Formats: sequence, structure tokens, C-alpha cells
Amino acid sequence: MADVFSGIQPSGDIHLGNYLGALRNWVAAQDTEDCVYCIVDLHAITVAKEPEALLDGTRKAAAALIAVGLDPARCTLFVQSHVHEHAELSWMLQCITGMGELRRMTQFKDKSSRLDDGTDHVPVGLFTYPVLQAADIVLYDAAKVPVGDDQRQHIELTRDVAQRFNSRFGDTFVVPEHVIPPVAARIMDLQDPASKMSKSAGSDNGLILLFEEPSSIAKKLKRAVTDSDSEVRYDPDGKPGVSNLLEILAAVSGTTPGDEAGKYERYGDLKTAAADAVVELVSPMQERYAELVADPAELDRLLATGAHKARAVAAVTVDRARRAMGFLPAG
Repeated sequence: MADVFSGIQPSGDIHLGNYLGALRNWVAAQDTEDCVYCIVDLHAITVAKEPEALLDGTRKAAAALIAVGLDPARCTLFVQSHVHEHAELSWMLQCITGMGELRRMTQFKDKSSRLDDGTDHVPVGLFTYPVLQAADIVLYDAAKVPVGDDQRQHIELTRDVAQRFNSRFGDTFVVPEHVIPPVAARIMDLQDPASKMSKSAGSDNGLILLFEEPSSIAKKLKRAVTDSDSEVRYDPDGKPGVSNLLEILAAVSGTTPGDEAGKYERYGDLKTAAADAVVELVSPMQERYAELVADPAELDRLLATGAHKARAVAAVTVDRARRAMGFLPAG
């Protein structure tokens, strides 16, 4: 039984907000809990994906996760498509999930509206992927799923489907709990501090990628939006740009934004301190990432080991579900 399950899309473009808001907690959790972390490449193909981009992105995502501190010896780290039980259990759960339940998924409504080009070519996988996500979770008897509010609806669907299966076929799945991740810095766009840092932003100038050149990281932080007032104080409503820099510096330094505000009188000094702290944080990660990307055979070996560990658990769960539903056992 896993304590924690989490998944991430196959992209190596992890930004500072991803790390400080989520991945840092993943790293800490592996020391105290049984953690299963999955690169969800099956979810990635719900939208058009070039084969080369999927392959390259999957390896880079694995390299990034290991570089930031995930240890394949202390957690289970694998690629979703390497464990066929995800697809098999997803089909079984689709057969007890209602169309109405999936139509109510707000993320489907949002994504399908952006994909619909008038030809009615919205992929079926985009409609049903919440059931695959449910299968991802219950495969490992995960007790806790730490996700933000934007995923709460999907976890509720997972709970509903697991409870329905248990009620109809007998006690088979652990019903997971949605867990709010530990309080973390909410990193905003450096050029638009009213918006969260995101790869979908209109400009890259407000985005810090963990593996971009240190000189580029420093330049972006030193050009971050502040305001006409010269006072350095932590005031997210009145001074969002300055407060964002203080949040970043505090999160990286292990202090509080208020503590950091008391150390600086000028914006320039604050920006320089934030730039130095972030570059110091990411430098060892970048070195490890470069090593891993340069050795795809070793990366593939680590992922194969993780898939073997994951499959040992997933196969037992699927066998339990198959027997409960009445499938003839394989010879």
C-alpha cells in the first residue's frame, strides 16, 4: 500500500514555481512515506503530440525529477506506459463510470473548448482521461493524493468510482483521500505578478525554468516588475511584484518574506539577492540533469527498475479487480 501517489506530464520544462510549490515536497516525502511517482505519458497524448517530442520529453522529465532530488532507491519512479495495468484497469473502470460524471469535469470543458476547431474532433481520450487518472491512483492502493484545488474534482471522481466498484463487486480498492500539499510559496510571474508563474504565459520573461542558463535566470530576476514606490516591504496586495521577489528569496533561503523584507532598503539589492539565491539553488540540479540527459541508457535503466517495482504492485491490484468482476483467470 502506497502512502502517496503523484504524477507529472512528460516535459523537462520544469519551472521554479513547480519546484517550490510541489516537487520540493515530493523530495521530502520520500524520506518518511512510501511514495509512487509516475511520468504520465499516456495522459500526454490526449492532445496532439509529435513522437519525437513525447520521447524526448519523457526522458527529460525523468532526468529533471532525479536531478531535483527524487531517488529511485527511496521511491518508485516510472513511466506510465511501461506498466500496462494502467490501461487495463482504466478500461475496467470506464465500464462503471457514467457519461454524465465525465461531462461535468470542468477541465474537460475548458480543454475541449480550446481544441474544438468546428470539425468535432475532440479526442475521446480527453473525455475519459479522468478515469485513467483514477486507475493510476487505485492501482497502488494510494492512501493520499496531494494535489491542488484544480484537481479536487478528479480525486472526488476517483473516490466515487472506487466506492462504486467496492459496493458492486466487493472490497477491492483503497478509497484515496485528497490531501492539500504542505504550505508552499506561491510563485508568481515576474512580469505579471497577478498571475501564477506558468509555461502558458504570453511572455517567457516572467518564467524561470530550472534548467535554463544561470545568466538568463539572473537577468529575469533583475528585470522583474516592482513598482514606483522604493520601499521594500511584504505586501502582496499593495506591492505584488516586490512581494513575489520576497516570496522567492524566502522559499529558497528557508526564511519568511517578512524576515527578508527587513534586510533590504533598495529594490536592486533585493533582486540581486534573489538572483544569487536561485542560481545557487539550481546549479547542482543543472549539473546532475546534464549528466543524466547525456546518458540515456542509464536513465532508461533507472526507469525500467522503477517500472518493475510498480508492476509488482499493479499486477496484484488488477488481478484482484479481474477476479472481483468475474473474468476467467488466465492459465
